[in-house]
Amino acid sequence: MSSKAVMVLGTTSGAGKSWLATALCRWYARQGLKVAPFKAQNMSNNARVVPGLNGLMGEIGSAQYFQALAANRVPEVRMNPVLLKPEADTQSQVVVLGEVDAALSRMPWRERSALLKPRARAALHELMGENDVVVIEGAGSPAEINLAPSDYVNLGTARDANAACLLVTDIDRGGAFAHLYGTHQLMPEDVRGLVRGFVLNRFRGDAGLLAPGPEQLERLTGVPTIATLPMWRGHGLPEEDGVFDHSATGSGLHIAVVAYPRISNLDEFQPLRQLPGVRLSWAREPKDLAGADWIILPGSKSTAADLAWLRAQKLDAAINNHRGRVLGICGGLQMLGEALIDTHGVDGNAPGLGLLPLVTVFETEKLLRSAEFRFAATMDGGWQALAGVQAGGYEIRHGRTQPHAGLPPPKVALRNDAGEAIGWQAGQVLGVYAHGLFEQPAVLQALFGHSGRSLDAVFDGLADFIDLHFQPGKIAGLID
Repeated sequence: MSSKAVMVLGTTSGAGKSWLATALCRWYARQGLKVAPFKAQNMSNNARVVPGLNGLMGEIGSAQYFQALAANRVPEVRMNPVLLKPEADTQSQVVVLGEVDAALSRMPWRERSALLKPRARAALHELMGENDVVVIEGAGSPAEINLAPSDYVNLGTARDANAACLLVTDIDRGGAFAHLYGTHQLMPEDVRGLVRGFVLNRFRGDAGLLAPGPEQLERLTGVPTIATLPMWRGHGLPEEDGVFDHSATGSGLHIAVVAYPRISNLDEFQPLRQLPGVRLSWAREPKDLAGADWIILPGSKSTAADLAWLRAQKLDAAINNHRGRVLGICGGLQMLGEALIDTHGVDGNAPGLGLLPLVTVFETEKLLRSAEFRFAATMDGGWQALAGVQAGGYEIRHGRTQPHAGLPPPKVALRNDAGEAIGWQAGQVLGVYAHGLFEQPAVLQALFGHSGRSLDAVFDGLADFIDLHFQPGKIAGLID
């Protein structure tokens, strides 16, 4: 292995590992280095379609997808060799090097880890043999002492890569010094010795008030605090973990996204948060939809279960009675139809909301496709602005949807570059299988009159931010 490795560890989930790793990818790439991201195992229902093995398409966590783009690289499955997609509180779909492994998905966690470790380790070694720098993102915390013997994601990866490690904490939560000290002390001694610096993330106020905390922490651990990063909610990178609850407030077009428990691919709505004149919010009960101009039903990792939750919350009546625009994406499209039919035990059977005359049948084989899409030459109602618009995106689904044989067919609203219908419309209701449309400047321009911020601008902003707030020379010093 010829490359250097920099690893971002966190005291907790949500500490800021993903965005810091993304910033480091762009920072090192701007030095003219060949950079690749890596995360041995990600747990997320936010996934992207990327080139896989044997000429097939695969899927990886969205965080590594964006990190690859920040590094000016084509995202690929070795960058996130293991992806766990939660389907229930105690069950996940296991994706290995881009492909679903049904046998591993049924296996207990500890037994499964022993089989996943060599696959992840091989991918890491390959990337380290091909690049100047590998920026590694940890998962959760490296101090989960109950998991330490089988932790190949944090401890095992740090050892294999001999990584220069940063330990980041969210100071906005409180208890940051205790989090850093406790995490450091609970890590095995050999990995503890790889920690090169502490990072305080999301700080609000006068940094001078932190003294003498960083100095005392360094005396206790031997590790300096090398960056205090101010709170920055407008950086533009999608959230990695869960639904972001700091929704925009104020006037403008109100778009309410239904936040069911198994929501997936929520990262595709990040561009809407940055658009002027748009107010994005999350809906978990009927009152959250009051006054909304649009309702969006996003993707779901468990469509039938999320549809049952939606009904239990009485959101179904609010959606059916809505007089504005309704958009369903992937799982949301399936919910808008007449019925979900599952003969293979993939997702579940359920009646739909009946807003589109469609029927979805779940297949065992997952469809993964990156494609170009084109909207119909004419569109109805408020969706007319999309008429003829062409844009890129991706499909990732088990469902196959067709018009209901016993009802008048809906209007085909969207086709992929193979000519297949993947979107239908009935008046103000639109359902599509295309993910990523709001990341397309042409779509944003057509719908909102604004093309949004480019991803390159977001990545450069992240790199500039850490360059400003890390102590001089510390980022470069991690790969000396």
